[in-house]
Amino acid sequence: QLQLVESGGGLVQPGGSLRLSCAASGFTLDYYTVGWFRQAPGKAREGVSCISASDDSTVYADDVKGRFTISRDNAKNTVYLQMNSLKTEDTAVYYCSAARTTNYWGKGTLVTVSS
Repeated sequence: QLQLVESGGGLVQPGGSLRLSCAASGFTLDYYTVGWFRQAPGKAREGVSCISASDDSTVYADDVKGRFTISRDNAKNTVYLQMNSLKTEDTAVYYCSAARTTNYWGKGTLVTVSS
């Protein structure tokens, strides 16, 4: 079965860190451009970061630059999103997506940043 599964979300205080994982099964994630997206309550889904299939170049949304880092572990068929210096406005459901000729989406993992 072809699927993406996100994990690593949870409750963290402002200033804290979390590492999200996006694990693929049934296909090789290294061949795909992988993006992290998030959707806060009452807001539209927005792009957070992505890592390209061709050269692993990365892109970040302006409000996460310098705080979030996207990376791959091809041996584990997983893409990570390291999130540091978290803010309350980072609270959202985080989704990963793998794009090539087909787009795959995970079901999301909830990140809550609150004191």
